[in-house]
Amino acid sequence: MKTLLRLLLKSQHQQNRSGPAQTDKGMTLVELLVGAIMAFLIITPMLGFVVDMLNTDRREQVKSNTEQDIQAAVDFIAQDLSQAIYIYDNKAINVGTAANPAIRNQLPDNGNPNRIPILVFWKRQQIEKSVPINQTVTAKPNTCTAADCNDAYVLSLVAYYQFKDNDVTWCQPLGVSCPTRIARYEIRDGVKDPSTLAYYTDAETEIGQRKDPAFNENFDISKPTVNVTTGTVFKSAEVLVNYIDHNPIDPPSQAPTGAQCQTLLGVTPPPAPATFNASDLLITDTSSSSAHSFYACVDTSKNIARVTLRGNSLRRLQPNDTAYNPNKSAFFPTASVQVQGLGAVGK
Repeated sequence: MKTLLRLLLKSQHQQNRSGPAQTDKGMTLVELLVGAIMAFLIITPMLGFVVDMLNTDRREQVKSNTEQDIQAAVDFIAQDLSQAIYIYDNKAINVGTAANPAIRNQLPDNGNPNRIPILVFWKRQQIEKSVPINQTVTAKPNTCTAADCNDAYVLSLVAYYQFKDNDVTWCQPLGVSCPTRIARYEIRDGVKDPSTLAYYTDAETEIGQRKDPAFNENFDISKPTVNVTTGTVFKSAEVLVNYIDHNPIDPPSQAPTGAQCQTLLGVTPPPAPATFNASDLLITDTSSSSAHSFYACVDTSKNIARVTLRGNSLRRLQPNDTAYNPNKSAFFPTASVQVQGLGAVGK
């Protein structure tokens, strides 16, 4: 009896020490729903903020890239133009005279309305180590060293164009209208033997030392509108910069008038009986759809030119909504440069 009572007391004591039974407890459906709603209310504004920051950063980066591209293009043109020995004005390029028709007829892409020459000039092109120092030296241009040969200077015709054609290579993202681009042609004379004044043969020269097929051997810088090129076998153009503005309506920056070019360049009309027409100073795309985003004021008599470029960074972001908006003027960076050619015949 005592043994049985002892076992019962011991069993009761162990149950009291073990405590209440443990149970598993989870979240109810209502609690899950409330948590999901709270997460949505918190995360959605944060995602919108992050997306807006990313879009703003992208717009600013594109805008900065366009500004840098436009400025770099203007700097390149300025460096090129500083070596000019003769710059053509609008009359020479697009109008001409009865005796000397417009030189545009002798330039690349003649007759193509989507490729417009804006800035055309002659300069001296340096070709390093290409002419023997004296007749006793047997070296040829392609084997010349600094000890054997001097630098040569040849004539080079440079033409900057505005290309408006819809080339998908330069039209990204694809859309209704493509941005325009600035392209450069160069037509260069070749190195001549100073003893015979004859051109070196292809076997004696490298490609950069040879005369371009379009260069006219009969050209005379004292008659700059005659025999400008051969009119055929032009080399391909090199694109200088893309995403140039191409809005059909251009309220922010119309091209200056000829009279305004006259003021900008400080041109003084010659005394009578010499004729002077201020409109000859301005060179731009004259089509009705022109945005006048690439134009030049040129005074041939002073060998001076003022060049203006305007880009369109909106076109890099979206294919169609590229129209100018005063509230988005920062997306249309503009750069200008005025340069007087330092080169001259005999210098």
